[in-house]
Amino acid sequence: MFNPHKNFLEKNFNEIFLNNQTINYLIKLIQTYPDKVIEIFILLEIDKATSIFKVLDFPVQKKIIENLPSIRMMDFLNKLSIDDRVSFLENFPEKSLKDLIKYLTPEEKCKTLVSLGYPENSVGRLMIPYYLAVQETWSVQEVLDYIRKEGKNSDVIEIVYIINKKGKLIDDIKIQELLVVDPTTKVSSIMDKQYTAALSVTETEEIATKIFSMNNRVSLPVIDDQKILLGIVTIDDILWVSNENYREDIQKMAGMEALNQSYLNVPLFKLMKKRAGWLILLFIGELLTTTVMQYFSSAIEKAIVLALFIPLVVSSGGNSGSQASSLIIQAMALGEVKIKDWWIVLRREIICGFFLGCILGLTGFIRILAWHKANFFNYGPHCLLVGLTVFLSLIGVVLWGTFSGSMLPFIIKKFGGDPASSSAPFVATLVDVIGLIIYFSISYIIFHGTLL
Repeated sequence: MFNPHKNFLEKNFNEIFLNNQTINYLIKLIQTYPDKVIEIFILLEIDKATSIFKVLDFPVQKKIIENLPSIRMMDFLNKLSIDDRVSFLENFPEKSLKDLIKYLTPEEKCKTLVSLGYPENSVGRLMIPYYLAVQETWSVQEVLDYIRKEGKNSDVIEIVYIINKKGKLIDDIKIQELLVVDPTTKVSSIMDKQYTAALSVTETEEIATKIFSMNNRVSLPVIDDQKILLGIVTIDDILWVSNENYREDIQKMAGMEALNQSYLNVPLFKLMKKRAGWLILLFIGELLTTTVMQYFSSAIEKAIVLALFIPLVVSSGGNSGSQASSLIIQAMALGEVKIKDWWIVLRREIICGFFLGCILGLTGFIRILAWHKANFFNYGPHCLLVGLTVFLSLIGVVLWGTFSGSMLPFIIKKFGGDPASSSAPFVATLVDVIGLIIYFSISYIIFHGTLL
């Protein structure tokens, strides 16, 4: 994509060219020329550089900060929005953090240290301490004059917040409401004394995302337990958080630790380390299947035809378990299902599991009889018993799959874990072991006295 500019970049990597490009183009440019990232950031205007910085992976951000000239780094760190700065600095060890904090102005240092004091993944870490707040005793004209003066320091000027003398939030007004009334009107006369919604500074990012989804707003106020207005959180930060959480959940559901950075930027050793832990755990779990197979080895030797359907039966249970697990994890993430709803979910999944098992079992039964009658494969004189075994086994295994897949997220959530960790591979491993026991147990009951 950048080939047309290759020669130009190599010979004229200049300020005018870079600052005339879009943000998306510059991000792709950095990805194409990672060795020139420092040179790019030195030449970029501060506002454009800060916009690009927040979307880069931490190793690239760290490289930029460590290699920028001191004056440029000081200017850059102070120009970063408070939430982007905190998101970057929280990844540093304490010693390195102290070295970077000293480059901030006293005002920005105070804001940063306050934000770093809030729990990780809390609204306090996302909060921007810039907002438009006025008192109810002001006139509309005073409010408009205030907006003209202070609006440049605020990321969002759509909403004006009304506070009392103690700083408590009592209302919010859209700017358009101020523009359609007489300038001499008092703010108190156009108030309804209730704000649309507010975020608690200690609430989690997950709760903040849900509140934003229920309110058509580009920003929401942040308050403490005394309802003192502390700042705002904007929709772009919530969308960013949602995207990061989505990426982490997808990786966890695949049976691995979250990478927290793009795939190509993860060191190879770290990539293997992130994946090895879960793979070893899942491998140990799968070893139990060999134990089950060894226990029923004599039955397999006497009725070798049973071995043909092991992959069919076990994989069906794993698939149904993965479906149930994914559905419940998503429902939990969206707030549709709570821990207290486990009994409702259990009843629904048992019914679903039974009928899904019947459908798959009947399909397997018909297939065995059809293949036998058409002479595609000879299942022996006990063809009907083989079909019945597969039919009943699929009901049992699919029922177990939906049960375990739906209940594991509740169990993990109950003990304070991340439901996404009850991933498809983990459920599949559990279903493999129990599924084999179900299959061979049913086989033994049906074939007892005939083949066994």
